[in-house]
Amino acid sequence: MDQVGFVRSLDVVSVVDQVTLEIRRSILSGDLRPAQEFSLRKTADQLGVSLIPVREALRRLEAEGLVVTRRAKSAMVAPMEPQEFRDLYRLRLAIEPELAARACTLLTPDDFERLTALQEAHASARDGDERHQAHHALHVAMLRPAATPWDERVLEMLWHASERYVRYAFNRVAADPKEPARRDKAHADLLMALRTGDPKTASVAITQHLVHTQTIVMTVIERLARGEGEATPLADEA
Repeated sequence: MDQVGFVRSLDVVSVVDQVTLEIRRSILSGDLRPAQEFSLRKTADQLGVSLIPVREALRRLEAEGLVVTRRAKSAMVAPMEPQEFRDLYRLRLAIEPELAARACTLLTPDDFERLTALQEAHASARDGDERHQAHHALHVAMLRPAATPWDERVLEMLWHASERYVRYAFNRVAADPKEPARRDKAHADLLMALRTGDPKTASVAITQHLVHTQTIVMTVIERLARGEGEATPLADEA
């Protein structure tokens, strides 16, 4: 099992949350590949912690669908399954459009100021990790006014589980110089739809946004499952 450099050194590691964040980052970025087995001891050594926080972090990540615990001293990144991704987006499409329809009537001028700042942060992100963090924050802020604590818990799980598929696919599609402008326009259109204050407009906009991404990601992972090529046109992620 070759996992040299799959996690970055942490200056201070003293809590399970930090270990969870770093292993999750490794999975979402692709540094830890789908179906890759890894040693708990080596992971603990690389992070500078004992086995206890690593085991607890893996329990959390298994609940998110990101890892599969195996023998006492190893774990495996959950394989990518096309049907799992379909299921994740089926649930997102059942929840997010309804929340967007209600959120658009609740968002304040201050909320839209924050959303615009998050959109700009997403557009100017320097790398994939920063871009996906900004993207996540943008979608959370769009829906939060209408979301209950249970909505947020469920969505966090769905977002974490689907993000690795999205990142895996978008890291492997053909380069397209028009992609940054298209990405920016997609989120500008979403904010414009929310600004209308019309529930139907907001619901349709988020639905189209999700379906667009779902189509792109499914094309990539189904080709990979069949052992075919990976290139496909780019689209914005959601």
